[in-house]
Amino acid sequence: MSDKRPNKDQAPDQTIDETERLLFKEAVKDARPLKAKRIEPHIPRPKPIPQQFIRDERQALIDSLSDGYIPAHELESGEELLYLRDGHSPDILSKLRRGHWVVQASIDLHGLIVDEARLYVAEFLSECKKRGVRCVRIVHGKGLGSRNKEPILKHKLRNWLMQKDEVIAYAQAKANDGGSGAVLVLLKAN
Repeated sequence: MSDKRPNKDQAPDQTIDETERLLFKEAVKDARPLKAKRIEPHIPRPKPIPQQFIRDERQALIDSLSDGYIPAHELESGEELLYLRDGHSPDILSKLRRGHWVVQASIDLHGLIVDEARLYVAEFLSECKKRGVRCVRIVHGKGLGSRNKEPILKHKLRNWLMQKDEVIAYAQAKANDGGSGAVLVLLKAN
């Protein structure tokens, strides 16, 4: 009588008796071996991060603001920044100057070079548009730290804001909000 208990020294297939082995061979005789050495479970790969798309979007924001843009219909009076997009009531500008809208977001451009400021303003306005922010303050400074003591960013900002479709109007901030070193901007409602 044969002992069917496995012996530690025997390989596992030596413990199966001969009839079981023949039955197994008969059952799998038409089977074909798999081509793959190893079958991996399907694990969905994370979606790739579209680095080029992100770079393109950022560049589009930068390109959307040109330093050379000068509209024929700006409402500048001396050094004060004033602008109202065509088709809007002049009351909007006077309400903006009086502080009718609450400032919901603000950025400060102090210490930035022109290219950094342009990108920062473009990204800020884009984010405000997404969040439904209507009134913002942009502190551009008075130019006291610049080479010629002139407000370089103030003049650049004026042109950048006029190019943004979401900007309805802007006006120099009141003295307690930054005065001639800041501008209040009214954005379109979503």
